Amino acid sequence: MAATGLLVEIGDRLRLRREEMKLTQKQAGKLLEMSGTFYGEIERGNRRLSIEKMLLVRERMGLSLTWLLAGAKTGSIHEAVLCRYPGEDAERVERILRNLAKLCR
Repeated sequence: MAATGLLVEIGDRLRLRREEMKLTQKQAGKLLEMSGTFYGEIERGNRRLSIEKMLLVRERMGLSLTWLLAGAKTGSIHEAVLCRYPGEDAERVERILRNLAKLCR
């Protein structure tokens, strides 16, 4: 499969996040339940992420799917904060944000 512009852009955003997390391609692949070689192909834009793998990217790498797919940041500070905290941490942060919002009312 030849690299397309969109796949290359998605791969670039994945690479940036992986580097922020200080992971190798092999480590990122393991985190997303795929081989490091396959993950590298995704970063280069030669392979596509399945929907299931996109959800793992959101959960385990803390990337907003809006950012991953379109490169667009949403206007929501809430989502911007939550995307930095994967899994259970996101739930805790979301509860804190809700409680803060209540205090500000």
